[in-house]
Amino acid sequence: MQEKGTISIHTENIFPIIKKFLYSDHEIFLRELVSNAVDATQKIKRLAQLGQYHGELGDVTVEVAFDKDKKTITVSDKGLGMTADEIKKYINQIAFSGATEFVEKFKEAKDANEIIGKFGLGFYSAFMVAKQVEINTLSYQEGAEAARWTCDGSTEFEISAGDRKTRGTDIILHINEDSEEFLDKWRLQGILDKYAKFLPVPVKFGTKTESIEDGVDDKGEKKWKSVEVDNIINDSTPIWTKSPSDLKDEDYLNFYKELYPMSEDPLFWIHLNVDYPFNLTGVLYFPKVKNDFEFQKSKIKLYSRQVFITDEVKDIVPEFLMLLHGVIDSPDIPLNVSRSFLQSDSNVKKINNYITKKVADKLAELFKKDRKVYEEKWNDIGLFVKYGMISEEKFAEKGKEFTLLKNTNGEFFTLTEYKDKVKALQTDKNEQVVYLYATDLAKQDAFVQSANKKDYDVLQMDSPIDSHFIQHLETKEEKTSLKRVDADVAEKLIQKEDTYDSLLTEEQSKKVKEVFEKAINNQAYSVEVEGLSPEEMPVTVTMEEFMRRMKEMAQMGGGMGFYGAMPDNYKVAINGNHPLIDKILKAEAEEDQAKLAKQAFDLALLAQGMLTGKDLTAFVKRSVELI
Repeated sequence: MQEKGTISIHTENIFPIIKKFLYSDHEIFLRELVSNAVDATQKIKRLAQLGQYHGELGDVTVEVAFDKDKKTITVSDKGLGMTADEIKKYINQIAFSGATEFVEKFKEAKDANEIIGKFGLGFYSAFMVAKQVEINTLSYQEGAEAARWTCDGSTEFEISAGDRKTRGTDIILHINEDSEEFLDKWRLQGILDKYAKFLPVPVKFGTKTESIEDGVDDKGEKKWKSVEVDNIINDSTPIWTKSPSDLKDEDYLNFYKELYPMSEDPLFWIHLNVDYPFNLTGVLYFPKVKNDFEFQKSKIKLYSRQVFITDEVKDIVPEFLMLLHGVIDSPDIPLNVSRSFLQSDSNVKKINNYITKKVADKLAELFKKDRKVYEEKWNDIGLFVKYGMISEEKFAEKGKEFTLLKNTNGEFFTLTEYKDKVKALQTDKNEQVVYLYATDLAKQDAFVQSANKKDYDVLQMDSPIDSHFIQHLETKEEKTSLKRVDADVAEKLIQKEDTYDSLLTEEQSKKVKEVFEKAINNQAYSVEVEGLSPEEMPVTVTMEEFMRRMKEMAQMGGGMGFYGAMPDNYKVAINGNHPLIDKILKAEAEEDQAKLAKQAFDLALLAQGMLTGKDLTAFVKRSVELI
């Protein structure tokens, strides 16, 4: 039996196009061929279950091998196999109408996956690396004859009698000169580790050495010998394919270590398992997150029927959950998937919503089950939750019940609890509830203490996402505003009707202002004399909340260029009721007045961490003189 023919694609330039356009992704040829082998194997197993195949299944391991000398890579399976007629049907007729349409669509393609997905070119990806491809196959059907197909990368093919004696298929690639990098054990092992690690059928790649017992020696001690055994490179039943009721915590933790060998144990995990209105399984882990907001993306792996597709999952997983680790597997997402497909597919959107709901439900459950444990984990999970509250409306609705605020005393409150706590004392004259917060406890300690003296509560807002979360709270919480604790003197942070009157006359206030302006001699500092509690600091340096926020947004690239370009401006509040101010006024020499004023001002800068360099040195020297 021998037959020659032309592949039905109505064009001479299909293979050059494949090679050119798919070059950047050429390692996926192995994924495609091994996936095809697994499919053929699963189909014969299914036929056996249905009683439509009566032969012995036997060993169904898929095997990948290479021969450096012959420059070949072979993928072998013991699956369905094909007849000569099936080869003509499935291999020779590519599923598109003509070259013109194909080439036109190709121009828009962004990557190899998109092309393969559109045109059913999985098998043909072999020609990215091979100058000739051989198929040697024997169908499972009774009385079938082995068949061989060869093609050299042109549209010419040849079918002849094959020599395979057992059911299944060998795909033999004769590697071209440009692709000889793949004739390497570690290169192939790396690709298989990436794409085939959890395939549902055992996959063998070469052999490995193991030590086994070999009797006992003269002293009665065990002897060992080295033997070569098959190197099965995959776990065909990973934990996401099992029922949660059959798994222990230890199983989840071991799987996590297998995926991320160098990582700390995760905080907790969510086992996904849904079969309607789409199919989805997987396990998502909440890792311990350092408070530097490093997005360790590419930590969630997307699979389709246990075949790795991509770790670019941002269209499937909500943006705020990109810090999660783990695995998602959905047969509803095709193996050959493109970014444009992910962005537009309705199933993907449903999966996205499902994952959001599942995570929210899990957090709510943990909070209700053991609030104390939840609070202990808040430093790690707060970043996820706050990001979700800001970016995902559906999550924000559920998140109200388990989002926590932490104050400077280390106490935790839900959003409702906190408003109830501070409402009575921290409502200003405009009926706005004012939340005070600190971003750097060490640096802002003096301001926190001043607020605490007035029995004000201060929140700890020191995560990298808190500047955005603060705006979220102001938007979502009615009649609520937030002020950083050093945005003004404690008296003025929450404007009330009852304020201290200044003990200074108008003339004295004017004199004090002049003395300080001369001593400071810097237009960035605007001096005001105010009537404050005698217990407050004599001088306080602050930046208005609004201005500081605008400048912070400008630094973060928030489109506030005008504010970013403006020089820093600070308010210098002189406490007219402090004894030191009276002392300055009573000093006879202008030089003594200036020295005391400068000392008080530098103390205020020191409290803000703003006194550095020569100014700090001068302050220390002046302090010694004054003592």
